[in-house]
Amino acid sequence: MSQSAHILVVDDDRRIRELLETFLSGNGYRVTVAANAGEARERLRGMVFDLLVLDVMMPGEMGTSFAAGLRADKIATPVLMLSALAESADRIKGLSSGSDDYLVKPFEPEELLLRIRNLLRRTAVATPAIKQAQFGSCLFDMEKGELWRGRDAVRLTGREKEMLRLLVANAGRTVSRQALRSEGQDEQARAVDVQINRLRQKIERDPANPSLLQTVRGEGYTLFVESTE
Repeated sequence: MSQSAHILVVDDDRRIRELLETFLSGNGYRVTVAANAGEARERLRGMVFDLLVLDVMMPGEMGTSFAAGLRADKIATPVLMLSALAESADRIKGLSSGSDDYLVKPFEPEELLLRIRNLLRRTAVATPAIKQAQFGSCLFDMEKGELWRGRDAVRLTGREKEMLRLLVANAGRTVSRQALRSEGQDEQARAVDVQINRLRQKIERDPANPSLLQTVRGEGYTLFVESTE
């Protein structure tokens, strides 16, 4: 898929979150941030991530406990753990909790990038990307952002392409309104609802009674996909 990898950064230090978000975004990644394990779980309920960058020392639930919980829930998203704890025993504990790599603070930004690239390369082999998705009479090309309804091409705006890609990537799962907002914009939930209604006009047989793109009250939206390749 031509989309950049989506990384969830979990760290209780606001300054570090902002630095990592700026640095990783500047290197072509899509970045979402969370201040603690609770916020991270909320993000994971609404989005699919290619990688988690996870701090160990956080108030409430430690990063090691959070990583272990992910693995217990069969969530295989790769985890890069960050920690100021540099002893061998700390590294072993971090890796044993379910993380895939462990990087000691402070670290060189270039080393962080290399480790992220290596983890993404390793997992990309085992996780085939969705190229096309079929739902109802529609076929959506994830890479080109093209939507076809039968033999007719359907025009999509840039935002509609982004939203449809996210919905297809999370097919059958609820995607929150927050996740569907424009990256970097303070878009209101009502604006997302309007855009969803426009998408329904393009993919649903009866937009007033949607069967493909359904509302999950108080949470967000779910797209039901028949097949992918």
